[in-house]
Amino acid sequence: MDRVAGIEIEYGCLVAKDQPPAHVDAWPARVKTHIFKKLALGLIDLHYRDYEEPPGNGGFLFNGGRLYLDMGHLEYSSPECVSLRDAVAYEQAGDQIILKALEDMEVRSQVSFLKNNIDHFTGATFGCHENYLMRREANFSDGALGALLCFLATRQIFTGAGRVGQTDPLTFDYEAADFGAPVRFQMSQRADHIVNDIYQWVQFNRSIINARDEPLADYRKYRRLHLLIGDSNMSPFATALKIGTTSLVLDMLEDGRLPGGCELRDAVSATRHLSRDVEGDWQVEMASGRTIGALDLQYRFLEEARKCFGGRDEETDWVLENWAFTLDVMRSKPEALLGGVDWISKKWLLEMFAEEEGLDWSSPHMLSLDLEYHNIDPDRGLFFSLEGAKGIGDFNAASRRLETISSPPRNTRAAGRSDALRRIRERGLGYLVNWDAIALEDKRHFPMPDPFETYLEKAREFVAGECD
Repeated sequence: MDRVAGIEIEYGCLVAKDQPPAHVDAWPARVKTHIFKKLALGLIDLHYRDYEEPPGNGGFLFNGGRLYLDMGHLEYSSPECVSLRDAVAYEQAGDQIILKALEDMEVRSQVSFLKNNIDHFTGATFGCHENYLMRREANFSDGALGALLCFLATRQIFTGAGRVGQTDPLTFDYEAADFGAPVRFQMSQRADHIVNDIYQWVQFNRSIINARDEPLADYRKYRRLHLLIGDSNMSPFATALKIGTTSLVLDMLEDGRLPGGCELRDAVSATRHLSRDVEGDWQVEMASGRTIGALDLQYRFLEEARKCFGGRDEETDWVLENWAFTLDVMRSKPEALLGGVDWISKKWLLEMFAEEEGLDWSSPHMLSLDLEYHNIDPDRGLFFSLEGAKGIGDFNAASRRLETISSPPRNTRAAGRSDALRRIRERGLGYLVNWDAIALEDKRHFPMPDPFETYLEKAREFVAGECD
C-alpha cells in the first residue's frame, strides 16, 4: 500500500448501574486524563486547537496517533501508516490503550468502551472516519466521483458492522424522512445517518465523502480524502479489507483506470437500500436506469484492480486474494466469513441467541446484545467469542501488537513526531504539536509537510536546538 492511511474511532461508553448517574459522562474524560497523566503515553495539549478543543482536551500519543474528547466521546486517531498491516494494527492500538487505562484504574468490570456507531436509545451516531492521502493532481471528474461513490456504497457488503433496527434521522431541511416499513437488522450502522454524497459540514449533514480540503501535509502535492460512510469494525480482517480495497480503488482513480459505467442513480439511497436488504439480492439502480447487483459491481472493481496491480507486491496480492474470497463466499457460504465480516458475524450470533431464548428482534435484549458485540474488552465483547476460519483468525490475532501502544510506525513522519515528543518531555519544554508541525516555547517552528518522511534526525536536531 503505497499510500498514507489512518482511521479515527469515536468510542461509545457504558457504565455499570451501580455508578452514580452524574459520573457516567465523566468517564471518557477520566480515561483520557489517566492515559496522559498516569500512564504517560503521550503529551497532552497545552494550547487551544479550536474553540471546542481547549488545553487538556487531548494530545498526541507516543505511538504517533492522537487521543482526545470530541462532543463527549473519547476519540482515537491512528498515526500515519503506509503498510496495510500497520494501518490495521494501529487502529487496534486505540482499543488496547483504553483497556490498559481501565485495567490500571481498576474499573474494567464497571466501565466499558464500545467500538460502535449508534446509540439505540437516543438515535445519535458517532463516527469511524477514514483518511487517505492522495496526489493533489488526481482528476476527480464526474465519472471518477461516480465510480468512487458506487464502490463506497456497495463495499458495505463486507465492511458493514451490522445493527439491530433502524434510525430515521432528520434530513437537512428538518422534515422527517420516510424510509418505509421497519427493519429488524441492517448491514451498516452508519447508512441511516448518511444524507448526502459529498458535503463539507459534518455534524448535521453527514455525507459519504467529506469535502473539506485539509491535507495535513504539503497542500501543493497532496489532498486528504476524508470518508464518513464507514462503520467501526471489530474484525481486523474487515478493517484490512476496508482500507486495502479502498486504497486500490484510489490507485485506479489516480491512474485514470476506474471501470466505466459504474455510476449509481443515487448513492445515498443505494447505501440505505443495501443496508436494509440483508435477506434480499442486493440490487442497486444505476444512472443508466439499469439494475445491477452490488456483488457484480464489486467484482468489476476487483477485476480491474487485478488487471492494474496484480503481482505488484505481497500486500496488494493479499488484498486481491481476500477481496475475491470474500465476494465468492458471501452468498454461497457466509459461515466462512464468521469473525471476518462483522455484520454476518453479528447476525449469526443474534439469531442463535434469539432462537435459544425464544426472543424476537424487537426485544430490548437484542439491542443490548447488539451493543455488547462491540465491547472492546476480549473478556466481555461478543465478537471475541467467535472462532473464525484459520486464515481470518490468524490475521485477527496477528493484528493485535503490544508495541503499537507506545511505539510509532517506523517509516512515516509519525516516527519523527513521536521521537520529538519524548525528547520534549525529557527536557520539560513548552510545545505546540500538530500532525504536520511542532513549535516550541522559544518560537522555533519545525514543519513536517511530507508524511512519507520519518524526520527522525531533523526532529532530534530541532528539539536539541541544533537547527533553525
